[in-house]
Amino acid sequence: MAAEVAAPESLEGSGSQEDAGPSSPPAAHPAPCPSKQARLPLSRIKALMKADPDLSLASQESVFVISKATELFIETIAKDAYLYAQQGKRKTLQRKDLDNAIDAIDEFAFLEGTLD
Repeated sequence: MAAEVAAPESLEGSGSQEDAGPSSPPAAHPAPCPSKQARLPLSRIKALMKADPDLSLASQESVFVISKATELFIETIAKDAYLYAQQGKRKTLQRKDLDNAIDAIDEFAFLEGTLD
């Protein structure tokens, strides 16, 4: 049972200029594009990638893609684990919540036994 991902706030209520009418001015400061910013430090991601002896070069684009994929993975598993914390009437994630999410969701089967 995977958690549904909510739409980003910057996309809520977005519509075409035709919907807004001719009298509404365009936004003075559009919301920053969430796909262009990384939340994880790219230098650390690159260092981890270079620790692999099979990898000789890592382009900035590949480091960015790995960073975004890692962010999405962490977000997904955290949301799913939070559902188990809510079932236990808690707001703080605990290890057992991650274990429950890993056991219950097929996409996380590769993680079974990693927290032992």
